[in-house]
Amino acid sequence: MASNIDSLLQKALIEKGHIAANTVDPIITQAAQTSGGLGPLLIQRGIVSEDIILSVLADKLGLEKVELGQIQIQKAAIEKVALKVAEYYKFVPVRFEGKKLTIAVSFPYDTRTLDAIRTHLGCQIEMVLARAGEVSDAIKKCYGLGAGTIDKILETGSQNKTGSEASSSTEKVEEIEKLAGDASVINLVNQILSDAYHKRATDIHIEPYRGKVKVRYRIDGVLYNTNVPNEIKNFIMPIVSRIKIMSNLNIIEKRLPQDGRAIVKITGETLDLRISSIPTPSGESIVIRLLPMARLFSLEKLGLDKSEMEIFGKLISKPHGIVYITGPTGSGKSTTLYACLSSINTDERKIITIEDPVEYEMEGVTQIQVVPSIGLDFAKGLRSILRHDPDVIMVGEVRDLETAEIAARIALTGHLVFSTLHTNDAASGVTRLVDIGVEPYLVASSVEAFLAQRLVRLICSHCKEEDKSQPDEVREQIARELRLPSKRDVTIYKGKGCDKCNSTGFWGRLAIIEILVIDETIRQMIMRRVPAGEITKAAVASGMRTLRRSGWLKVLAGQTTPEEIIEASPEEVKSVGETAFVFKKNEESSQQEETSEENNAAQEKKKKSIPEKRAFGRTNADVSVWHGRAYKNHAELRKEESGPEQFSVTKDISAGGLVFISNETMPVGSIVEIKIEIPHESGCIECTARVERAEKKDDAYEVAVCFLDLTSADRRKLDTFVKE
Repeated sequence: MASNIDSLLQKALIEKGHIAANTVDPIITQAAQTSGGLGPLLIQRGIVSEDIILSVLADKLGLEKVELGQIQIQKAAIEKVALKVAEYYKFVPVRFEGKKLTIAVSFPYDTRTLDAIRTHLGCQIEMVLARAGEVSDAIKKCYGLGAGTIDKILETGSQNKTGSEASSSTEKVEEIEKLAGDASVINLVNQILSDAYHKRATDIHIEPYRGKVKVRYRIDGVLYNTNVPNEIKNFIMPIVSRIKIMSNLNIIEKRLPQDGRAIVKITGETLDLRISSIPTPSGESIVIRLLPMARLFSLEKLGLDKSEMEIFGKLISKPHGIVYITGPTGSGKSTTLYACLSSINTDERKIITIEDPVEYEMEGVTQIQVVPSIGLDFAKGLRSILRHDPDVIMVGEVRDLETAEIAARIALTGHLVFSTLHTNDAASGVTRLVDIGVEPYLVASSVEAFLAQRLVRLICSHCKEEDKSQPDEVREQIARELRLPSKRDVTIYKGKGCDKCNSTGFWGRLAIIEILVIDETIRQMIMRRVPAGEITKAAVASGMRTLRRSGWLKVLAGQTTPEEIIEASPEEVKSVGETAFVFKKNEESSQQEETSEENNAAQEKKKKSIPEKRAFGRTNADVSVWHGRAYKNHAELRKEESGPEQFSVTKDISAGGLVFISNETMPVGSIVEIKIEIPHESGCIECTARVERAEKKDDAYEVAVCFLDLTSADRRKLDTFVKE
């Protein structure tokens, strides 16, 4: 016989036209024979959505429908109800006021069940309705992940069960969700893995400290604490032992770091777990990386725009040369490498990789795992690869001179090589290779491009909204660096935070990329061992998009936030200190002539704020300065002989740049040699400078320059003089 609530729900759904009578009649009969009721059965079969059922029941029974992710659950309510009671009746306590306890349920209880709960807890019960998934997640969040399992372990005394597990040398796939039948440490570890997977975590950190254990997930590149019961500290050794058994590690050895792997299946997807343990004073700390076994790699999914895709297409279709992808750990270099290989992986090409470790298995690609303990390193592997007739080679990382030189010579003999370096930007890849001992001519002749990469978080599409709280300075900076006419052209978005993104406002990540293509000009600069900063400036002048500008475009497209870009990419410093403002002023003036009163007022406002934005102090004291004539770039300056020097006196000087009077105008962006005579200092300070502004004043020109290659010692001298 159907319950009163099932009958009420059946009648209401038919009245509102959500379901036909002939459809629900057979189901109501089946629901009467099960403990779940009509609502869950309709949801399970996909006949009616959960939201419709909750809305209908809330309307008919006069109950409140809530979103648990949007309300504050009182600690007093959680303390009032034991975990075993909440799990048994499948509800989460929300509020406890006086003698009334408010509980959230996914389906209304009948009178008998409510009486049983009242008797057990000794208080009045008020129900509110919430989605079943939200109720389950709230129980985990409030009581801690695996709290029920730990309670059962304590009751049954089965916490040492893992000690009798036998380690197997053969690799096996464990189906995590099918091993949750008993209360054991095995089940507890499985719950942690399953929870991390469903929350999109890429890494799990299990960290023992004195008197406690922390479990953290890395989601979209950021670590988040996971609520676990305090009693988990009593099971850290069995947990570590279970993880070691899964990955075929030595459970006896606790003094040395160990690395292993395991393969598990969660919700039908097979995951490759990379497990690392290190000893700490409070026990072994474990990090588990979750890698999908069947992962599709695509350049389009990296978040590249049309122009970047065109450059990528040209690079990966080259017959020979090296393409280096640079960036810090965790910047997605390996993912980009695999995407490149996936794009050119055809039957006509022989592709061989040597990696440490092999992160993803790719069909059609021969992959070699580095094993230093037996002498198989990158250099030795590369020598052997050449005897296997490859067309394309991928080297996981260039770490030393031998590997770098072999890779360069392989590229020169007609092979396309992909590899990675740890540098902060694309141009620093040149410096890195030269620093480890590679001859500049080898770098210039073998490398086709350096790609610097960072990962930024994507705004959640479910809670995306315009961010009107961003200060005008941010919009001005974006407009200036992208050369937009006005800050009014900049619209910034943010994620408000919702259940889908776990209230973070972000869902997923994408790459911002800086591509330095090695053309003839850059090759000549590499041969002359020009500093990385000058290479970057030359590349930008030729059209290279820096990491920061690539990021700003993602902000304009509504894909990410300015905070993500500022944190992930280095600032575009055209000079040091003071001249950062001079550059801003010049770029704006070169975009358009602002003659309206509104724009003039804005400029006056900016001028008043100059002192607050300077990294160095400045003074208008008279200082003798000599300058040569202006050149288009450093290359022209080095080729031609210096012309006669002109004497002048500074109007404004700091450790970042200066302003002087010249008899002739100088093109903005040109290079000029400067000599500065500081009072009470022997000799002159000599350096090159970039012209940032040249304004006509009566019969002369007021020229503002920023220092380019001022030494640290000379900069300190200038800064000390200004301060005094």
